[in-house]
Amino acid sequence: MVIKRTTSSDLIWESLDKDGKTWFQSTISLFDFSALSTSNQEISDRLQKLLKNAVRLNSEFLSQWNGFKIETQLEFPLDWGLGSSSTLVYLVSEWAEVNPLLLYFKTEDGSGYDVACAFSDGPVEYINSPDEVTYTQVDFNPKYKDNLHFVHLGKKQDTAAGIKDYLKAVKNKSALVKTITGITEEVRTVSDLKDFEALMKKHEDAIASHTGFTKVQEKLFPDFKGTVKSLGAWGGDFVLAISAQSNEQVRSYFSDKGYKTVLGYKELIL
Repeated sequence: MVIKRTTSSDLIWESLDKDGKTWFQSTISLFDFSALSTSNQEISDRLQKLLKNAVRLNSEFLSQWNGFKIETQLEFPLDWGLGSSSTLVYLVSEWAEVNPLLLYFKTEDGSGYDVACAFSDGPVEYINSPDEVTYTQVDFNPKYKDNLHFVHLGKKQDTAAGIKDYLKAVKNKSALVKTITGITEEVRTVSDLKDFEALMKKHEDAIASHTGFTKVQEKLFPDFKGTVKSLGAWGGDFVLAISAQSNEQVRSYFSDKGYKTVLGYKELIL
């Protein structure tokens, strides 16, 4: 995020895609954070909410009403998602000099794990319980990483909407949390692809059992030789495909079904 002062008394926001083309722009009043002009009202409303909450956490933020020109640019295609909204929360928190998780919890309804990922240099174990929120960097560089693939589904997921759907549907949340926590602890120690795959199946089964959601593999990839796991807000932009097959076989399978973007673990993570 590039921040420049201007002679205007307003905040001019411009978001660029990976090719440098503008995909969102808005001129925002620093008096009440309303959009004086915008290319997308829904995005402007979210930005207004984010800025207002940043000021609530730090009253000095934007208190002088000096004008700013803000420019952000994606490093990947716009429809990929990949935590762009949580990254925005983190960048605004840095600018406002406030705690990124506090800003997130004032603005959104999710767990906050994606914000922790935004300011982490590597994999994290994230715990959000009624008593505390903790995140710890962990070592996760499995020997079976070449068998992990990220497949873009081609449907941009609204994370906020996905979270609302989950919160409405989930039943016996405490039991689900206990199950998922146990799976997380096991994932950190497994060294075999089959064991990791079994844990991912267990994870999908648990979410499906407690929400009634249909597993993505049942819906889209029932004949895949391996396991397909939902990511993001359970139905997000990407899925994780786990298979002992070769990279060429996995890519060919998804390509034949119309899913052309298949990224290896090393391409996306490392």
